[in-house]
Amino acid sequence: MEENQIQIPEGWAKLYLNEIFEFKYGANLPTIDFSTDGFPVYGANGIIGFHSKFNYINSEILISCRGENSGVINVSKEKAFITNNSIVCKYKFEVDKVFFYYNLKTIDRLKMVSGSAQPQVVIKDLNKIDIVFPKSIAEQQNIATILSKTDQAIAHTEALIAKYTRIKTGLMQDLLTKGIDENGNIRTEQTHEFKDSPLGRIPKEWECILIDDLANLKSGGTPSRQNSSFWNGDIPWVKTGEVNYNLIKETEEYITEKGLKMSSTVLFPKGTILMALYGQGKTRGRVSTLDIDATTNQACVGFLNLKKVTTNFLYFTLTHEYEKLRDLSNDGAQKNLSSGLLKKYFLKIPSDIKEQERIDELFARIDNSIIKEQYSLSKLQSIKTGLMQDLLSGKVRVNNLKLKEANETALA
Repeated sequence: MEENQIQIPEGWAKLYLNEIFEFKYGANLPTIDFSTDGFPVYGANGIIGFHSKFNYINSEILISCRGENSGVINVSKEKAFITNNSIVCKYKFEVDKVFFYYNLKTIDRLKMVSGSAQPQVVIKDLNKIDIVFPKSIAEQQNIATILSKTDQAIAHTEALIAKYTRIKTGLMQDLLTKGIDENGNIRTEQTHEFKDSPLGRIPKEWECILIDDLANLKSGGTPSRQNSSFWNGDIPWVKTGEVNYNLIKETEEYITEKGLKMSSTVLFPKGTILMALYGQGKTRGRVSTLDIDATTNQACVGFLNLKKVTTNFLYFTLTHEYEKLRDLSNDGAQKNLSSGLLKKYFLKIPSDIKEQERIDELFARIDNSIIKEQYSLSKLQSIKTGLMQDLLSGKVRVNNLKLKEANETALA
């Protein structure tokens, strides 16, 4: 094969994919033939069902070849039935399979995928792609070990985030409906006194209060797009898509002082809770808190001048009420919320601010744990990206010492 300008590391080879693999499409399997158990069936995006027979053994690399997932690399980890939505990669010589799984994942999908209306991967296109790899299986194994350890650390961190998120969901259900007493105990009707209310049974220490009695609601506005002097200033301007249960530290767009003065938008102070009044998908009803002074478009509403409620308690309560608030939307062609609808909405609130603060503290602890693990996840993902770029190109070679150091980094 012809050499290009890419420097091939010493001890490495460059081959076209069809020199490494024998490619074969999976078999057709009508969904009527699926069963509730048996061998897993791999389609274009992983396991899609089960079947009583298998057509390939475990550890086969699969390339999704039809639809929007075309070019996605999977691997069957056990005996499985592979449908014709995947191409099976059979090795022509002895290799470390895990190494080549990671190596194939570095290929630009645009090189593999053809078609626009119906994206697909065809074998003849795969045959035109080349990759570099170490000839030594031991070096392949060392690289695969490092990347596998990093993936294990990523999976462990993702599991912790999911665990803390489940804990938070359970806490929200308990703390925002029953609260906690001065001793830190969650109330129950067996241990504490409850009362009837417009929102059902609530602790006797709680109230049902209209949002209108808790905050002043103010919507934002949009300076004219026709006047360039209104835009690209230094005043943050929030859109509904940026309101997503987050602490807003920056925005995609900014307006000028002139744009602020000449429009109906409002400069909300840092700490203001924002809610998306409308937007596509799941946007409507989501909330965020400003970590900066910012303006918003008219599709956002800010909760100002809070009374009888802490900012954090109101934020968590609005988060908990998300589905009900969405149901509150008007019945027009595009379902929207409005300040008028929100003002008439009742919330369950502890009368004692100290109880609200106790609940806020519990949520802050679990949120801090989630944020910590999210930071770790982001760091691990960056490490993996760098490792794949360095190790799978031969830019960085792996000896036993580097293997040990890399494993320690991944597991730190």
